[in-house]
Amino acid sequence: MALATAPAAGAVGILRLSGPGALEAGRRLAPGVPASPVPRHAYLASFVDAAGRPLDEGLFLYFRAPHSFTGEDVVELQAHGSPRLLQLLLARVLEDARVRPAHAGEFTRRAFLHGRMDLTRAEAVADLVAADSEAAVRAAAAGLSGGLATRVRALEEPLRALHADLEGVLNFPEEAEGADEDSGPRVAALRAEAEALLADSGRSRLVRRGARVALYGPVNAGKSTLFNRLVGEARALVDDEPGTTRDVLEARVEWSGLGLSLLDTAGLRETPGRVEALGIARTREALAAVDLALLVLPPGATPAEAEAWTREAGATPMLRVAGKCDVARPPEDVGLPVSGKTGEGLEPLRAAVLSRLWGEGTPAAVALVSERHADALRRTAEALGRAHEASRLSTLEVLSGEVGLALEALGEVSGTSASEALLDAIFQRFCIGK
Repeated sequence: MALATAPAAGAVGILRLSGPGALEAGRRLAPGVPASPVPRHAYLASFVDAAGRPLDEGLFLYFRAPHSFTGEDVVELQAHGSPRLLQLLLARVLEDARVRPAHAGEFTRRAFLHGRMDLTRAEAVADLVAADSEAAVRAAAAGLSGGLATRVRALEEPLRALHADLEGVLNFPEEAEGADEDSGPRVAALRAEAEALLADSGRSRLVRRGARVALYGPVNAGKSTLFNRLVGEARALVDDEPGTTRDVLEARVEWSGLGLSLLDTAGLRETPGRVEALGIARTREALAAVDLALLVLPPGATPAEAEAWTREAGATPMLRVAGKCDVARPPEDVGLPVSGKTGEGLEPLRAAVLSRLWGEGTPAAVALVSERHADALRRTAEALGRAHEASRLSTLEVLSGEVGLALEALGEVSGTSASEALLDAIFQRFCIGK
């Protein structure tokens, strides 16, 4: 059992019990509820202490197995959200020797173990709780509805059928004769599907943690003014004196549902002071760690200067911005004209940033592929690549073995071959009560 709502004052606090004795344990706190309550019916009940004295009045709900979230008998007690009251109710339920506090993610883990959801949907629960942008919410909700599970199942089922055919030919050659004839094209198609799923991992990373975008360039290019305009408030100091920004400032925004962390960095110049030089070093560190760099060019920047500042981005994707366009109109080939002072050019800049980060489509439409999923899919695709080679150059035993390895790796995504250690690692990131 556990508290299923935040341990803070609120209108409602929910206690959740799951297991064979959930109904009897819950009725000790609410003895007025019938011994055989109607499932999914809300009973108004008095919650009492061991002496029968009332602690609160709230709702008692019973969900009979297997038609519950966990697949077990589940009881939910909905009380008023006083933290001290909820502590008393928890203590009262824990007086029953059969009841213990739930581990992190244990309710969802039981739902997985009882077949109520596959592992991708179970992980989507934690993704939805942790989502901090519209794209992350919608992508996690799609995962919870089975979006990723459907794609994984569409790969896993034909892969299992192929493995069964190959093993049949190896073990029962007469009965299964010819079942391996089209194994090469089948392996190639499955490999392409695994790689297509894997390709979503980069976009999923942006949805999960948000994109990081750094504004950089020479001193007095208008970076901090533009940063403040993009953020919507005066977060960075702005002054005509060069070198005002000496550290990396960070602010969170959301554009078209995608979360972004915008970074304002110290301006670049050849002869900085000692403290300013430290800020420039941090600028270069930030540029190496972001998803996109916005080079803000000042009016009158020469092509040679622009090229030198472009090289500062290194391997990081870069977008040129012609800053202070309210002061002087830049040539068309310099970059996107933008003014942090007047706001001119902001919408085209946002569109260009999203296009460089995301390309076509909507961030919320991506399958939320985690780093764990990506690793398993990578091993699946690699095994299928070796299987494709084996279908042309090696024996049927080698081909079947590689297909079996691919199936095992893919099972780590769906949960069909997940070890206890893997499940422990996955559900430890859940909150208690979920």
